[in-house]
Amino acid sequence: MAASDAPLPENGPTRQAFWNRPWVAPLLVFVLVLASWELLVMIFQPPTFLLPSPSLIWQSLAGQFLALMGYGFNTFMEALGGFVIGCGLGLLTAMLVARSKWLSDLLLPFAIASNSVPIVAMAPIAIVWFGIGPWSKVAIVAVMCFFPTMVSTVRGLTSASPDAIALMNSYAASNWQIFTKLRVPSALPFVFNALKICTAVSMIGAIVAEFFGGAVNYLGIYIKTQASILKTPDAWAAIVVACFYGLAFYFAIVLLERWLMPWHRHREQH
Repeated sequence: MAASDAPLPENGPTRQAFWNRPWVAPLLVFVLVLASWELLVMIFQPPTFLLPSPSLIWQSLAGQFLALMGYGFNTFMEALGGFVIGCGLGLLTAMLVARSKWLSDLLLPFAIASNSVPIVAMAPIAIVWFGIGPWSKVAIVAVMCFFPTMVSTVRGLTSASPDAIALMNSYAASNWQIFTKLRVPSALPFVFNALKICTAVSMIGAIVAEFFGGAVNYLGIYIKTQASILKTPDAWAAIVVACFYGLAFYFAIVLLERWLMPWHRHREQH
């Protein structure tokens, strides 16, 4: 039999392509962690209020799924409002700061230092300023999203190659053309990195801010209340819902990034 007539291994490339997919390894780790968690709880049998099993958390989640999803949606709307305000102001500020190197050097260290202020210190002050309602949580999330967006966008807008800028100047391009055709495409990867970080930051900020007060139909208040009366399976179920909304928010930004920057995705694959 000629070498060219030798049968190919069945499904070899298909199996290899499946295991090389980027979501396979995280999924396997997730399943392994859950299985190990369940097994350890079965072996050591800790008190339920200390460490409930994943199966017990799932039962709690299934029993009040619609209510928890509603609480999660309320918290997500706070996170989304703060995200839009904080990231929008961060983008506008970065466009102004990036036009002046002196202003950039002056303000960026303060922006980085301000971002290191813990949310626990900001939440009580925000409640005094904006009240115990949703606007105090929106304000906290906006502050948390503002500085990462501003810093990343400034770095992106100033990352354009000097040779590319000189080339556009040689073609008599206006400042607006240089900004829209060169600086903005160069900054988009930096901007979307900041936006993806802010999706997680916004949900964390909204939930932690709710620990300091608010209506009962929000995730942060629910988690705090259930944990305080040692109903930790219910608290863990609410945490799972928070993770769901955070991941959905993150993947929405990823889809927007792929739609606006198809060339960047193609470059990463090669």
